[in-house]
Amino acid sequence: MCDSQYSARVSTSQDVHLQELRRGTVVLASLLILRTPEYGYRLLESLAAAGIDVDANTLYPLLRRLEKQGLLASDWNTDDTRPRKYYETTAAGREVSDHLAADWARLNVALQELASEGKRS
Repeated sequence: MCDSQYSARVSTSQDVHLQELRRGTVVLASLLILRTPEYGYRLLESLAAAGIDVDANTLYPLLRRLEKQGLLASDWNTDDTRPRKYYETTAAGREVSDHLAADWARLNVALQELASEGKRS
């Protein structure tokens, strides 16, 4: 296999793994951000500002799924000229996000320790 084929294969593999890692990150980040009600496009902007890039075609189905699971609630605001659906984390969503955030912190410490051990070897 030539170097360019190997590089393309590694790059594709990294993309797949990065996508899997981000999938869970978007759930947690959305639940945390939506503790304050926001509409979908504003959530996309907030995620992007935090360095979490997600496509609208990925985010909106995720919001519907989280709402169906009882982790988000939504409400239409028709006061403005443009109606917007606002999402907010429910009490159950706050509980789930608290547990996920704590687990994320624990995993982050473990991964940092593993990475530093690897540098010493």
